[in-house]
Parts: sequence; structure tokens; C-alpha cells
Amino acid sequence: MKEDRKIKNILQIYMQWPLVLSVLVVCANAAVALVSANAGAVMAIFTVLYLVCAGLSFRYGRKKVLGGLVSFGADYSWTQKQLLSSMELPYGIADIDGKILWMNEAMTEVFCDEKASRRNLTQLFEEITPEALEKMDHALEVHSSYGEFRYRVSVKRVEVGSECSLSAKAGEKREERSSGNRSEQLLAVYLYDETELYGYIKAITDQKMVAGLIYLDNYDEALESVEEVRRSLLVALIDRKINKYISSINGIVKKLEKDKYFFAIKQKYMARLEEERFSLLEDVKTVNIGNEMAVTLSIGIGMNGETYIQNYEYARTAIDMALGRGGDQAVVKNGQKIQYFGGKSQQLEKTTRVKARVKAHALRELLETKDRLLIMGHKIGDIDSFGSAIGMYRIATALNKKANIVINDVTSSVRPMMDRFVNSNDYPADLFVTGAEAAELVDASTALVVVDVNRPSYTEEPQLLKAVKTIVVIDHHRQSSEHITNATLSYVEPYASSACELVAEILQYVADSIRMKSAEADAMYAGMVIDTNNFTNQAGVRTFEAAAFLRRNGADVTRVRKLFRDRMEDYKARAEAVRQAEVFDGAFAISVCPSEGLESPTVVGAQAANELLDIIGIKASVVLTPYNGKIYVSARSIDEVNVQVMMEKMGGGGHRTIAGAQLTDMTVDEAREKVKEVILAMKQKGEF
Repeated sequence: MKEDRKIKNILQIYMQWPLVLSVLVVCANAAVALVSANAGAVMAIFTVLYLVCAGLSFRYGRKKVLGGLVSFGADYSWTQKQLLSSMELPYGIADIDGKILWMNEAMTEVFCDEKASRRNLTQLFEEITPEALEKMDHALEVHSSYGEFRYRVSVKRVEVGSECSLSAKAGEKREERSSGNRSEQLLAVYLYDETELYGYIKAITDQKMVAGLIYLDNYDEALESVEEVRRSLLVALIDRKINKYISSINGIVKKLEKDKYFFAIKQKYMARLEEERFSLLEDVKTVNIGNEMAVTLSIGIGMNGETYIQNYEYARTAIDMALGRGGDQAVVKNGQKIQYFGGKSQQLEKTTRVKARVKAHALRELLETKDRLLIMGHKIGDIDSFGSAIGMYRIATALNKKANIVINDVTSSVRPMMDRFVNSNDYPADLFVTGAEAAELVDASTALVVVDVNRPSYTEEPQLLKAVKTIVVIDHHRQSSEHITNATLSYVEPYASSACELVAEILQYVADSIRMKSAEADAMYAGMVIDTNNFTNQAGVRTFEAAAFLRRNGADVTRVRKLFRDRMEDYKARAEAVRQAEVFDGAFAISVCPSEGLESPTVVGAQAANELLDIIGIKASVVLTPYNGKIYVSARSIDEVNVQVMMEKMGGGGHRTIAGAQLTDMTVDEAREKVKEVILAMKQKGEF
């Protein structure tokens, strides 16, 4: 508007300029007359003629000039409109709600199939929402797709208001103007076609190298189950399966060791492998030449690293995670993103205790250089976490080291056993400390042992992981993408029934003739009983051997049973959860455990999930327990369903047959629906 006024003033001055000159000519004529009357008279004639011409020019020439300006303006406006309309860049005008008001020819071709009523930015591009338009300041830019094309959509706010709104622009706040003059704003929309660019990016990405490792999980055990003369044939058949699988996707494979392979493929084949869910995992199990044990393998893949070396390191990390989760699965590490495939088989228990002995000796060497040992389990600790912590305390005292167990909140399931230590003169008063108290004890000679958990966020006091430099992890849960990465010593064995089983084995090797007190043996035995559901779940040969070791050291079955009898309120809540259970898809029991009046409702929910498995036809059970603003999910199965994968999809984790998760910001009904969605999605992908 200011520019328009300026141009108008210039034109008025230009048109009035002959009149201004007329005054000067009259003054000049008067001056000449003062010098010479005759000269003044002659000049007066010309002055009159000039005044007549100037008047006629101002009167009639002004109209012609204005007419020419109007004609030029019309031609300019038409030219501008034609340029916008025929511009190859798709361009349009929309109101502030996103409804397109005008489009040039290029944008019309893009949206030719859309009805006028649907020509709204929020409907055409899902990345543009009404909230985004409302919060937009001056411009908004998103990358989206429409049909078979990809576009960079640029939206800019344009002010087309009156003088009032323009003056407000200088002095008033934007919020007041936008709220009071919404109709005086429009959106300019530009579409930049990036389809070809994305095509080039995809072509480059498809040619990237993907590094992979294949490890045979049970190579030695499988060979031992075959006659010696046929072992070479078994190995040859396995090699053939692997080579054929990699060759089918134009990759190369190299055997590194007797049970380890390296392969490299182009990234464009990854979508095919993921869609098939790495069929090699199941294909290799079909190799049977009389071997009693099916061969299983693990696959680790690294991709989208900065260099080939980084892709290989990603593959190393992925294969370690696959093995740590029990094997018989593929793990893909795509930058910082990790995906899991397979994992249906139960990991076979190793009959040899060599690894336990090696870990025990390494633990002893590590602890001998330290003066204090802090022992920590997971939040809302159960008896397995408590029992394994007590076992580690016994190891520390056998090595003459000061030890403290970190417990913040004591659950009802742990309290009866814990009271035996708190009220005993055989143990120091500071045996159990809180996380804050433990943090004050940390110094350079302190070691931290984490038992029954390998996820930092689930530990009793996560800050200790940052404060202590020497960390030992002993756990039986499968590793997830979130795990303790700075551990000096890690002993994670998913085949084990419980953390107490692992600690019991270490106890037998870490020092000579360690004698346990009956309370300690009871605590560890109770942890094994609870985690195996009275030795009916995940119990192997080494589980019973560890139980026998604890029995020899004073564990009493009757005493343990008495300590863990239920309160009437807990029993009723568990019975109510079983009574209200819904059988979904004919094989999944889903229920809600009431938490009112219960001291440890999460424990009761886990017990209810165990009991639901005793119903004929139930493959897995899921119990939801609302408690302290969260919904705790307990999932259990016998053999057909990997509930760990199910819980990982809900942000949790655990073991193949025992897992859980914690949900926030949702109701119980929403959580139930989410469980059903996960079950259906896994069933559709064939993960059961």
C-alpha cells in the first residue's frame, strides 16, 4: 500500500509539472518587462501561448497518460497471470484452513483426479495436519508423496489485509492480528517434484554393501548325535544350504571357521529377506541324516554404516545379540535401529559347565582387586532377584569383601524372606541399603554386580551404572536393543531357568568349599522355584543340579513353601483375574488383575498369568495390572509362543516363556486392544 501511494504521488507531480513551469515563465516575463517594455510585450505573446498549451496538455494529456497506465496495468496483470498459470512449477493459493482456492495449470494436472471438495492440503498430504497449519509461523515445508510421485511441499503465509491490518503488522502482535483477521491471510503452496531425486537415492542405497555373519548355534551337539562316518555329510549339507541361500540373492559367502560364516550382499535384497523372514532359519532345520538334534543357526546383519568396517561391526553386534537372545534368529542392525526375526525355538541347555567355571574364575580375579561390592537387581524385585543377590553376597564374604544389596522398595513376595536376614545377628545392619545410600558408598575400589536384569532402565538404581566403573552382569533374560553396554564381565545365558541357577553354579567354582547358611540356600532355592513355577517351566538338567547343590547346603522345601503362602486378598484377586479371563483367537487368555487392597499387585498378576496356562488350549496368557499410574503386563507361555517378542513390541522384554512390559498414558481397555493388535500382527507374520 505504501508503494502504491508513492507511485501515485510521483505521477501527480509529473502531471502538474507544466503548471509549475508556467509560474516560472510568467515570473521570467515580468522580469524581462522591467528591463524592456517592448521585449516584455513580445515575450508576453509567447507566455500566453505556453500557458494555453500547458493547460490543454494538463487537461487532455492527463487522460491519455492515465488511460495508457490503465492499459499497461491490465496488460501487465494479464501477463503476470499467464506466467503464473503456465509456470511449470505447480503453484496454488489456499485459505488458512488448507482448502485450495486457485491452482495453476501444472498443479491442476497433479490433482486432476481429485474432486474439488477433496482439494485440501490436509487431505492430499498426510504430513500436513490442521494443527501444523495452525501453528505455522511464516512457512511450512514437508516431504510427502501423492500417487506415484514424491514432492517437497512448501507452504508460505501471505498477508493480503487492509490498511488496518498492515498498520497492525508494524505495531500489534501477530497473534492478535491472526485471530482478528483470519480472512486476510492466504497460503501460497509450491510443489517441488523429488521423484527422480528419490529414485537416484534409492538406486544408490540399493547398491550399498550389507555385511552379515552366520553362526551355527549347536554345531558340536548336532555332530555328536550323528555317526562319525556321516558327520562330514551333515556339514556338507549345511554348507550347501547356506551357500545356495546366499547365492540366490547374488551374494558371496566365506566360511571363517567350522561353524561360522561371513557373507556380503547388496542392500536391495534386504526387503526380500525380511519379507521371507529369513527362511534359511527354518530351511536349515530340515537337514536330517539321522541326527537326533535339528541344526539351528543365528544371523547377524549390519547395514547403513558410514564405512564397510562399520557395517561389519554392526554385524558383530547383531550376531552377539542373536546369540544372547537364545539363537535360532536373525538380528538386523540398521544404523541405530535393530530388528528381530525368528527366535521360535527354545535354546538348548549346554551340558558342559566350562563357561560357568571360566566366568567364576574371571569374577574372582575381578573382585580380588576391589574392596566393596554393591549388588543390585531390578525394580519391583522378585524372589529370583533377591535370591541371586544373596548368593552374590555369600561370594563376596567368602572373598573377605564388604558387600551391600541395593533395594529401594520391598515387595510383599520378598518381605518374608528378607525378614530372615534383617532380624538375624548373622548379618550386618547395613546389608540392605537404598539407592541413595549406595551412591554415597561408591569409590574407585567399588564393583557393582547386576543380577536378574540386563536393561539399564529396569535396574533398581540406574545412576549407579554411571557412577561405578567396574560392572558385572549376571542374568538369564534375553538381551534386547537396550542393554548394559559398559559391563566389565557379562554372563547372560537365556537357557538358564533363573538368575539363582547361574549364581549357584558360580558359587561352586569361585572359591573352594564355600558353605552357605540355610537362609541363603532357602532364598536361592525359592528363586528357582518361583521362576520355574515349581520346576515345570524352563527346568533343565543343570537346573536340578543347582537345586540339589542348594538342598545339600540347607535349603528346605517345606520352609520355602510356608514362606510363600498367599494372603487371602492376593488369592481372591488372582482367582478374580482367572474368572474374568477372555480367550482371544481361541488360544490366548487375556485378563485384568484387580490391584485394590493388594500390597504387590504386579506379583499377583504374574501368578494369575501362570495359572491361566493350566487351561486346555491356552498357548499364552497376558494379564494386565493397573498400579501407580501404569499398566503392568505379565505374559506367560509354555512352548508355542515367544512372549518375549510379543512384549518387545510393547516396549518390554524378558524370556521366551516369561516376559512383561510397562504401559503408560493409556487405559486398561486401550492396553487390552493393543495386546490383541500385537497378537494379530504376529500371527499374520507367522511369528507363532
